[in-house]
Amino acid sequence: MDPDEKDHFASLVKAVADERDQAAFTELFDHFAPRLKSWLVKRGMKSDEAEELVQDVMTVLWHRAHLYDSRQSSLSTWLFRIARNRRIDAERRAKHRRTEAYEPLYFLNEVPGVDVAFEKEEQAARVRAALSEIPEEQLELVRAAFFLGQSHSQIASSTGLPLGTVKSRIRLAFERLRKALGEPSS
Repeated sequence: MDPDEKDHFASLVKAVADERDQAAFTELFDHFAPRLKSWLVKRGMKSDEAEELVQDVMTVLWHRAHLYDSRQSSLSTWLFRIARNRRIDAERRAKHRRTEAYEPLYFLNEVPGVDVAFEKEEQAARVRAALSEIPEEQLELVRAAFFLGQSHSQIASSTGLPLGTVKSRIRLAFERLRKALGEPSS
C-alpha cells in the first residue's frame, strides 16, 4: 500500500471517528469488505458466514474508529486482525456447539425404578383424562400448537379463526387442564 493511500484511509477513519461521516465509511466499506470476505473464504469459511463476519468487522470500524492508531499499524492490518480474531471466536463457538450436541452421550442414564415408571404412567393417565374433558374446538388448537409445533398465527391461518380466538381458546384449554389436574391457576 503506498503512503498516499495509507494517509487517505487514515483520514477516512478519522472522519468516521470524529464526524460519523457516512460517505467516508462507505468508501472504506467498499474497499475493505470484499477483500476481507475473500480472505475469510480462502481460510475455509462459507461465503455467507464470511459475509456476516465482515459485517461484524465493519461494524467495529464504525463504532470504534477512534481506537485506530495509524502510527501502530495500517488500517488493513487493523481490520484483518479484527477479522482474524472474530474468525477464531466463531470457530470456537461452532466447536462448542458441536460438543454440546453430543453432551448427552457423555452421561449414562440411570434406569428409572418401578415406582417412577408407575408415577409417570399415572400422571399420563390423568393428563389423558383431563384432555378428554376439553371441548374439541379447544383440543384441536392445543394439538396444533403443542404437538404439531405450529405458532398461533399459523393455526389462525390454517383454521380461518381470528388470532385472538386461537389464543383465548388455548388459554381456556389450559385453565381447564389446570383445574382437572388440581393445579392452581396462574
